[in-house]
This record gives sequence, structure tokens and C-alpha cells, in this order.
Amino acid sequence: MQERICFFCKRKIEPGTGKMFVKRNGTIFYLCSSKCDKNMLGLGRNPLKVKWVKKSKV
Repeated sequence: MQERICFFCKRKIEPGTGKMFVKRNGTIFYLCSSKCDKNMLGLGRNPLKVKWVKKSKV
């Protein structure tokens, strides 16, 4: 099985969980939870500015 990593928070996604979002240009985003989904797609937040993300610079 292919190991997937969340595009927003950089956590590993267990097989059978998470969401796959495909943009019109063919870019694929894997998201681990609804928290990441809402922050990225719904609210349009930058992962570098969110404190709970692993690689944040805040």
C-alpha cells in the first residue's frame, strides 16, 4: 500500500481514512481529517501560519 501524507498538516494517513481532493488542473491533495479539510479548503488558511501544524514557522 502506498503511504500518503496529509497536504495540510504533514501527518501520515492510515489506509482507508482521509479524503482525496482533486483540482480541475489535476493536482491531488490528500487530507487526513475534516479539521485539515475545513482549514485548507473552507477557510483558505496557510499551513505555515497555523500553530498546530508540524512544520509551522509561527
